[in-house]
Amino acid sequence: MAGSEHSETRDKQRPGAPATPLTQVLEALRTGAYVVDEQGRVIAMNSRTEKLLGWTPEDLFGHDAHDLLHRDAHGQPLPRTQCRMRQAFHAARPAQAQEDHFARRDGSVLPISWLITPFDLAGLERSTLVIFHPQQTEETDVPPEPASALLPELERLALLAATTTQLTSTLDVDEALRRLVTLVVPRLADWVIIDLIAERDEVWRTVVVEADGVSLVRHDELQGPMPPVPEESPMPLSRALRGVASTLAGPQTYQGPPDSGIAVEQRRLFDATGIHSAAIAPIRSTRAVLGALTLGRAGQPGDYNPADLPLIEDIARRAGLALDNARLYQRQRKVAETMQNHLLPQMPRVPGLQMTVRYLPAPDASQVGGDWYDAFSLSDGSTALAVGDVVGHDLEAAAGMAQVRNMLRAYAWALQEPPSRIVDRLDEAVMHITDVAMATLILAKVEEADEGRWKLTWTNAGHPPPLLISHDGLAEYLTDGHGILLGTGARRPRSDATALLPPGSTLLLYTDGLIEEPGHSLDDGLHRLRQHAAALAHRPLASFTDQLLRRVRPAANDDDVALLALRAPTRH
Repeated sequence: MAGSEHSETRDKQRPGAPATPLTQVLEALRTGAYVVDEQGRVIAMNSRTEKLLGWTPEDLFGHDAHDLLHRDAHGQPLPRTQCRMRQAFHAARPAQAQEDHFARRDGSVLPISWLITPFDLAGLERSTLVIFHPQQTEETDVPPEPASALLPELERLALLAATTTQLTSTLDVDEALRRLVTLVVPRLADWVIIDLIAERDEVWRTVVVEADGVSLVRHDELQGPMPPVPEESPMPLSRALRGVASTLAGPQTYQGPPDSGIAVEQRRLFDATGIHSAAIAPIRSTRAVLGALTLGRAGQPGDYNPADLPLIEDIARRAGLALDNARLYQRQRKVAETMQNHLLPQMPRVPGLQMTVRYLPAPDASQVGGDWYDAFSLSDGSTALAVGDVVGHDLEAAAGMAQVRNMLRAYAWALQEPPSRIVDRLDEAVMHITDVAMATLILAKVEEADEGRWKLTWTNAGHPPPLLISHDGLAEYLTDGHGILLGTGARRPRSDATALLPPGSTLLLYTDGLIEEPGHSLDDGLHRLRQHAAALAHRPLASFTDQLLRRVRPAANDDDVALLALRAPTRH
């Protein structure tokens, strides 16, 4: 493409519209492309569209694409009833045409071929992608791209668009590989093999899949570890794994004396699969070679030829970018998960009491967050319980959480004061010696009272109230002792509250990720929690906690959850 074609896609910014993936998709298509909303109005276009037609984004955005662009061969507006593109648009189905006409801004008409397909990118549901390609005429000053022998030009461009959207919309390596397989098999091949380079430069044959009719068959017996990549081997797979070049191969390629262990494995692959023609391309990211993509034909007729390699290279390049992003994300999740496991404490043993805790990370965050729990012995022999939430769910929030938790432990141990006074001191310290913006917290003290009963004393700094469930299933929120959250700077007095824990009762401290759900009120979440907690009151404590999380945590939850459950002893 010319340099101007690498300019930023002119996409209309709408709430929730992911500009960056949309830009990548449209600019990756080396022909005209635009996106319309469910009314058929243009909401995005690439620079190639402006070059071909002369229309600027200001000309097109918000206008009906059919009325503005579609013409007959004589330049007259095309009636909607005669427009095949509009019929496919309303039916939400793919369609294409080899001969049609679009209006240029200067009043002339451009003969085109087009393809239309429903477009599913996050934030752009119910939109439609239109790809158009100028037919070669004397009026056309933009030469067509060289066609792949594998697919017609418009189908090739549609496949590349689908590859970009599908692979970049997941951060899970296994899911990205599954999507890659379904994109290329059986459309381009009846076998697909993916070799990935793992840590320490180890190669693993991760995917060997065959298209058997309409189903895909995974061949686990051909998967597994591979020998190291030879540094000087001229063989196709070795060159691809070094990132040197894409190459064609066949059974005869590996029939001579093997120059490496990889060559031996390749001969075994061709013998086992019956592949008579293969195309092998490097899978690269911007930083490194990640592996190799092999497409093979066994039952399909004909051999691959050099004209097929650019398309396979484009697919492998998009796969490399998606896999690199997914690997980086999973590596971050692993580091964060290890950090979280070290930050969250082990529970103390308190004779007569049962305690259990759970922590679930935010589903789409970095496996770590600002929600936390704690329980520890105090100098007077009682036991402190705490659950809190530092704003955010990332590594910064986790670091702030660790600061708040450790400061709370120090104050609670050193100061034999009521929970409200300890939280007051903590609030003042948080304001001056941490980077924590805001946090909520419940600090409670549980101690044995007379006649074997247990007493709870607590203060609440802007946190959802504790829930107390009797052995018989009576559930009550403890709403006393409520005060302002930490970090506001408002010096309002805090209060303490006290309650006796009935024999066999369960006390539940939790964070708001357990009850908050988009589109629903907080009261809805509190009611749901109380209903299920009462129904599960007879369960053993570990089962009670697990089932409560499974039943109550909203499916649309995007926050982490910390939960601490305590059960008082029954009377003998």
